[in-house]
Amino acid sequence: METSTTECDTLPAPRLASGLTPDLDHNRSPSPFPIFEPSSSGSSPLPTISDIEMYTTPTAQRKLCVRHQRMADEGTNLKLQQALDALPVQEREAVNAIWSGFSSSSHPRRELILQGILTMCCFSQLSLLTEQLGQLIRIDPFTVLPREVSLRVLAYLDATSLCRAAQVSKQWKSLADDDVLWRGICEQHIGQKCLKCGWGLPILERKRALRTNSASPSSSPPSFPPHHTPDMFVSEIPDALPFTRPWKDVYSERLSVERNWRRGRCSVRTLRGHTDGVMCLQFDETLQHPSFPILITGSYDRTVRVWNIETGLEVRCLRGHTRAVRALQFDEAKLITGSMDHTIRVWNWRSGECIRTLEGHTEGVVCLNFDSNVLASGSVDTTVKVWNFRTGEAFTLRGHRDWVNSVRLWESEDPADVEMGCGSGSEPRICQGTLLFSASDDGTIRLWDLARRTCVRQFTGHVGQVQSLKLLEVDERCDEGIGRQEHRIADSNMAHIAQVGNPTNPFEVCTVITHDANSESMEDIQSLDRVTREVLAGSSRKRAKRPVLISGSLDNTIKVWDIDTAKATQTLFGHIEGVWAVASDKLRLISGSHDRTIKVWNREEGRCTATLVGHRGAVTCLGLGEDKIISGSDDGDIRIWSFAGDIRV
Repeated sequence: METSTTECDTLPAPRLASGLTPDLDHNRSPSPFPIFEPSSSGSSPLPTISDIEMYTTPTAQRKLCVRHQRMADEGTNLKLQQALDALPVQEREAVNAIWSGFSSSSHPRRELILQGILTMCCFSQLSLLTEQLGQLIRIDPFTVLPREVSLRVLAYLDATSLCRAAQVSKQWKSLADDDVLWRGICEQHIGQKCLKCGWGLPILERKRALRTNSASPSSSPPSFPPHHTPDMFVSEIPDALPFTRPWKDVYSERLSVERNWRRGRCSVRTLRGHTDGVMCLQFDETLQHPSFPILITGSYDRTVRVWNIETGLEVRCLRGHTRAVRALQFDEAKLITGSMDHTIRVWNWRSGECIRTLEGHTEGVVCLNFDSNVLASGSVDTTVKVWNFRTGEAFTLRGHRDWVNSVRLWESEDPADVEMGCGSGSEPRICQGTLLFSASDDGTIRLWDLARRTCVRQFTGHVGQVQSLKLLEVDERCDEGIGRQEHRIADSNMAHIAQVGNPTNPFEVCTVITHDANSESMEDIQSLDRVTREVLAGSSRKRAKRPVLISGSLDNTIKVWDIDTAKATQTLFGHIEGVWAVASDKLRLISGSHDRTIKVWNREEGRCTATLVGHRGAVTCLGLGEDKIISGSDDGDIRIWSFAGDIRV
């Protein structure tokens, strides 16, 4: 029994100029060429190409499969007609009879005819068939599919594959460069690590702010939907800005910075002004005023200096402390410093005016941290004080047995909306759920509930003085790579060494050691190729967040702690002397040590990716940005290690 199949009108029927009528039998597929009936004498010649006028009925009235539509567009019928016209009349009739018989056959009979023809073919004919079929069965899907479906398909590709697809043809390029695709890739990678490939890209807040300001000359900045960011301008915002940036450019710019981080490519500048060791620093690149990024440093020379990061020039020097400045923190409104002279000072850092002096510690102030409500400070006197900004009064937390070197305020997941009064009205009113971490020379880290003024947890594991703390919110799945730690460390014995800095000044020449540099370059490609696009494919997921605590100690190690269990989940080894400072974001962790080096770590894998060498003294303080590291040292220098731009080492 013959099975019925859906047939298409294989090619438009020809119209003969001589008046011959083409076969229009709709009960079968028409022949690809006119069927010419010979005269009774059998000698009537077939019309030549000049006698034939090809025509095509409207597309809406025809049913053409993809292949025959392409043949009609490419003029294949015309080319075959020309080849047929070149034959003698008798051969023309014979070929036309074969084609007519095949065209008038049903699909099952066509298959039988083809099988018989294949059995009669020699290798030369089979070779011709193979060559021809290789082209005939090849279909460009994007010429057939609607644009929306094509974009859905391309949404499964990673960034590398999209770039390769854009090189196929102009049509592919217009699809592969579509803003919808690249916006999805940006959302998956920028500011966080991708769950599939492990890559994350920096947000570059400073550049976003600059573009927002330059793009909006009016006093009110343009408004963006909640899912947009000011730098990621898309075509759906008509005439909102003088210029728009394709999302592909946004991704490319940030990928360049991330590759510099991974390959240890950076430039180095040195800021000099302090006459003694630099003990603390903080920088901010997103301030509305002034228009340039600000760095503030404190030193053993008793001064606090304000710097313009772009120019490297000192903007202001704040004097007032009578001993070393060991701690500082600033925001848009104020600067707070702690000193070994037992005092805490509040400054207007823009004008250099000291607004207030807080006294309460009986020994030097080594660390401080503030939020919108309270200020916490740690001291040589082994206590932690929590201050009320409005009154200057404080209460004291006791428990450490030695210097308190670092304090960090933390809001737990579900703080109550109401404030709980603690003691008299002059004492700080602490929001329920406000906690405080403190690290001490006694080797312990304590977690305090400020509303109840009690220590609720103690972290033990370091065998040396704990010097630095960093709190970080991470994705739950980001730590899946920890199991690969031992394997990667074993393979990371290869290194690439490069000299950076000013070669004319030996004191400004620094060394960047990139560990496992060769395999890292291959990983750039392999990890990107493992990305699967899920945002537009309908399987995007919200990431569960959890806080982790990172500590650096003079026992030469860095530990990553699970806050819920107070257990160390990772211990990072690499420094040969004590660790004075740690800093971290979602993409990387850095540490500064008494061995005069700075190390850049992949926190999830526990692997050191680069070592920065250049300081002539212990690295005592660090600041981590999206495209730079700023370090302060006992040698009095401040170094800016910039990973931005097109850097060749």
